[in-house]
Amino acid sequence: MRLNPPTIVIFLISLVLAVLALVTKLGFVHVPRYLPHQEYWLAITAYLVLMMGNIVRGL
Repeated sequence: MRLNPPTIVIFLISLVLAVLALVTKLGFVHVPRYLPHQEYWLAITAYLVLMMGNIVRGL
């Protein structure tokens, strides 16, 4: 399986989602809760976005 580096845009989207999950979990900024365990789903989404950026060429 050949992996490719993600583009800067995909990396930044993943980074923003991961930081938002961390900030939400630690309570620095009040973020309205739309889902139960929102921090977990934000972190998983950040990981999946980064993973797709590594697997799919040109993404």
